Amino acid sequence: MTSPLSVLLTHPIDPGAAALLAQRLDVRLASATDAATLRHEAREASFIIVRAPLPPDLFAQAPRLRGVVRHGAGLDMIPLDEASRHGVAVANVPAVNAGSVAEYAVGQMLALARQLPAIDAALRAGPWDAARQLADRATDLRGKTVAIVGMGAIGQALARACTLGFGMCVLGVRRTPAASNDMVQYATLDEALPQADYLVLACPLTPDTRGLIDAPRLARLPRGARLINVSRGPVVDEAALIEALRSGHLAGAALDVFATQPLPADSPLRALPQVLLSPHLAGITQESMQRMSQGAARQVLEMLDGRLPLHFVNPEARELILERWSQLQHHP
Repeated sequence: MTSPLSVLLTHPIDPGAAALLAQRLDVRLASATDAATLRHEAREASFIIVRAPLPPDLFAQAPRLRGVVRHGAGLDMIPLDEASRHGVAVANVPAVNAGSVAEYAVGQMLALARQLPAIDAALRAGPWDAARQLADRATDLRGKTVAIVGMGAIGQALARACTLGFGMCVLGVRRTPAASNDMVQYATLDEALPQADYLVLACPLTPDTRGLIDAPRLARLPRGARLINVSRGPVVDEAALIEALRSGHLAGAALDVFATQPLPADSPLRALPQVLLSPHLAGITQESMQRMSQGAARQVLEMLDGRLPLHFVNPEARELILERWSQLQHHP
């Protein structure tokens, strides 16, 4: 008897989306997310919904695999070349959590500007007046300049919030030139850095952006600037960032992503009180998780029906994918 078609979830998804998949597929939750476990449990999978890195050799060992959908936008968790080489379709769910990430970035900018974590800690540990005096170092966002590196959906949502909500000057940095408008003034990275009170990283991780914010570029920021990273950890030279924070050149940072994840217990970042840390959750809210899960589920069902998914990201492998699907249709 042929095994039922199945979808492997690296992590739980929204219950409504899981129920939708369960109407037509055997839904299986991975027992762990290490490479060996995913490699083993993907062997019989027809589809995978991805929230953890897939090992490159998984595709060679998953003969029934038809498609992989990223539960989110970033594709760095999926070895795209290997998927294409084996005729496996890859899709993502872009833009649906852009507003959530932008809200996180604004919240962290406010927390840093108003000294809120330090004030909270001081009030819990000591007298009222000592905590209240910390507000003397607080600053407004209004009138400040934010440089946003990466002007995709997240960057655009953040630019709107900063301009319309706080009256900030927004400098947008992107790969290709663009005309400035009432909301964003476009500039090169090296033009933007000396003007930035806040530097927000919202770009994808690519060979060009790996190590983009290094020691020389951190030094170009004004003394007292703050950095927020909702991109990927390796976009920043972490050792250089730590030194810039220790020296006082940077007044603070809010980091949602790191060079090594999970963040090692001995990371120097944990000991820096002017750094706000979060475990890669900027895009996670109840609402965004529901949107991402539903978008991922719909694309799995599109592939189950023999259609290339809405947000198909490896069209160069189209012929190989359709050939593989045809073979699996006749010999599942």
